[in-house]
Amino acid sequence: MSETSPAVADGPMRSRDFRLLLAGAATGQLGAQVTLVALPLVAVLALDAPAFQVGLLTAAETAAFLLVGLPAGALTDRMRKRPLMIRADLVRAVAMASIPAVALADALTMAQLYVVALVTGVATVFFDVAHQSYLPQILPRDQLVAGNGALETVRSTAQVTGPGVGGGLVQLVGAHFAVIVDAVGYVLSALFLSRVKQPEEAPEPAAAGRSLRKEIGEGVRFVFGHPLLRVIALTTGLANLCTAVLMATQTVHLVRVVGLRPGGLGMVLSASAVGGLLGALCAGRLAARLGQARVILLSVLVTGPFALLWPLSGHGASGAALFAAGSAVVSFGAVVYNVAQVSFRQGLCPPRLLGRMNATLRFLMWGTLPLGALLGGALAQSYGSRTALAWCAVGILAVPLPLLLSPLRRMRDLPGPQDDAGQDDAARDDAAQDPGPQDDVLAAAHQAPRENAPAEGDERPAPAPTR
Repeated sequence: MSETSPAVADGPMRSRDFRLLLAGAATGQLGAQVTLVALPLVAVLALDAPAFQVGLLTAAETAAFLLVGLPAGALTDRMRKRPLMIRADLVRAVAMASIPAVALADALTMAQLYVVALVTGVATVFFDVAHQSYLPQILPRDQLVAGNGALETVRSTAQVTGPGVGGGLVQLVGAHFAVIVDAVGYVLSALFLSRVKQPEEAPEPAAAGRSLRKEIGEGVRFVFGHPLLRVIALTTGLANLCTAVLMATQTVHLVRVVGLRPGGLGMVLSASAVGGLLGALCAGRLAARLGQARVILLSVLVTGPFALLWPLSGHGASGAALFAAGSAVVSFGAVVYNVAQVSFRQGLCPPRLLGRMNATLRFLMWGTLPLGALLGGALAQSYGSRTALAWCAVGILAVPLPLLLSPLRRMRDLPGPQDDAGQDDAARDDAAQDPGPQDDVLAAAHQAPRENAPAEGDERPAPAPTR
């Protein structure tokens, strides 16, 4: 049994490697939040794109979750995670830097924006799957909520400061030059990750005759074989569908209906993100006080109705304030929900399946993003942005329904790996007696090799992948 170091035992922030991981997340997220404002404004202001093309740009950014989401998990489980994340950061940096480079030659087109969005999206899929699979290797299970809360705090802080910085940069230097901040952020993220000292053992090579399809199937069956993972996937997928409608519509609405300039747009989005920051700071305490299961349900049930403020936002300062207030409350609930459900997933899954489990859930949850972006762009172009936002709000109200209809509504806390031990033993016995194809894969999905399992009293897996 390995010993948890005193530094880690005192809390996640005492771990040097976790601090480096956090610093990389901070620089990468700040740049990404600047681009959240700048990239759509390149389309709206510099290229005068209609609403549907702006929606198509948002769809291109998230299409990778549908295109490579499932194989990314199986491929990530075959790789060392830290080098994979560094390569993904560098690819994203080069892609973003190409926008100002081409703009200097006065040759920027929507086609290039689509390509950049797609390339960065693919790199982001691999980065995110590796990142979520790496965090449990740095922190013990009982610190995952605190670790994810710190990462969400960084992300929410970037959401508060990034859009305001982005809006100001767009007014100062133009939208196509503001995205260079994103490229710099990804380079800094790669540098921080390169200094992490946590040793990574080489992943176990794929067994002879094991195809990529079979390995993907293990992750899919693990997710669909667990009732709580199924309902979390459905709930988050619906929420992300609505979020994509909002993302595809908000820039058009705030610029053309509310009448904001780039600086004002950035300030509204920054004000909206304050709710997410507060949610990240409160998530751990709320989960401890109310229970992790209750927090997952209440976070979306209580905050969802505030989405109705979006379609009520009209021209001028009052409209901007309504939009920001609605977004702030909904963001608070979304971040609290994310901290609770991501920590549950990371603690539940066997280490060897983390990449595939995260990728399967990302495919199911984030695969709705390009669909929502296309829907939002089409609704905004055909019926106006206010109508698109109204349908988005109705969808947000429906998000808690899968949770209310599931066993989670009667639970206070969520089960951990130890709660499933007896179930796993029974599954292995059944598989030995009846090695049907579905049972065989399901049993393999629910059990990790014993040498990779954390020993009792030390729930940190053997050194391996990151985030």
